[in-house]
Amino acid sequence: MHDQFRRALTVGISDYPTGRLRGCVEDARALAKLLRRHHDGEVNFDVEVLTSDERTVTKALLRERVTALLSGPADVALLYFTGHGSEDSFGGHLMTTDATDHDPGLSLAEVLALANRATDVREVVIIVDSCHAGWLGSVPAGGATHAQLREGLSIITASRAAEAAYQEDGAGVFTKLVLSALDGGAADVLGHVSVAGVYAHVSQALGAWDQRPLFKSHVARMLTLRRAPPAVPLATLRLLPEWFPADDAVFPLSVRHEPTAPPHDEEAERTFRSLQKCNRAKLVEPEGQEDMYYAAMQETGCRLTTLGRFYRRLAADGRV
Repeated sequence: MHDQFRRALTVGISDYPTGRLRGCVEDARALAKLLRRHHDGEVNFDVEVLTSDERTVTKALLRERVTALLSGPADVALLYFTGHGSEDSFGGHLMTTDATDHDPGLSLAEVLALANRATDVREVVIIVDSCHAGWLGSVPAGGATHAQLREGLSIITASRAAEAAYQEDGAGVFTKLVLSALDGGAADVLGHVSVAGVYAHVSQALGAWDQRPLFKSHVARMLTLRRAPPAVPLATLRLLPEWFPADDAVFPLSVRHEPTAPPHDEEAERTFRSLQKCNRAKLVEPEGQEDMYYAAMQETGCRLTTLGRFYRRLAADGRV
């Protein structure tokens, strides 16, 4: 098993006995497109897309595909569902095209059981954009506030157990934010988009009066779902220990670093451009000035921020 053995199932159900739900099919395909490759074109997830415009997504079919996703060895298995959700005295359900009042679809308790039993899958990620999705991860008998997750399982839901999940302009509000996060909005300095980063991105965008997403996780490592462009080139990050021999070191700046002022020094100007990128990524701050330009013109310098010290230590340890 290795880090490239990653599979995903994205499910979008728009067609129900009660009428058509807009945007779910499109959301499932949009997420699949992002998951298939990293920003640089490298293969990421092997994705299966299951949508109601191509097949009748019955409860039996959904159970079959979720079971297949979580069966057999893999480094990561990711399940995404968007469509109607429901709740009853037995917890929450992912509603399928054959939903009835007494059998609404695949229960979230069954999804949880399948995920908890998937011992051949190192990491499982489940993302659900539906009403009452917050039941996922909970044991119905214990109520929606009691979660039971195996190690390596992470869950992000669009709403709490008792809440609705909303759409805007024909697309899920939650899914639009998840797509934005995976496309780089939640990337760290190295360009890694983690499960926790996706949740933080979504949570910050939704206010106290909006639907509240939930994040439930039991992990020993922070899984990267996708790689976006790094905020600072890795080659530049590896130079941080050279520019700053200690965490509290000050890199001296002078007029020769600023390209708009003579004398011109190509090597110094090139270094200054890299330091400015670090400044924009909040790794470096000017010493005694508000701007890197004035730090150079006044010949003060720049120093590492707390975040910059963290990445300096990673580079010094050969971990960048």
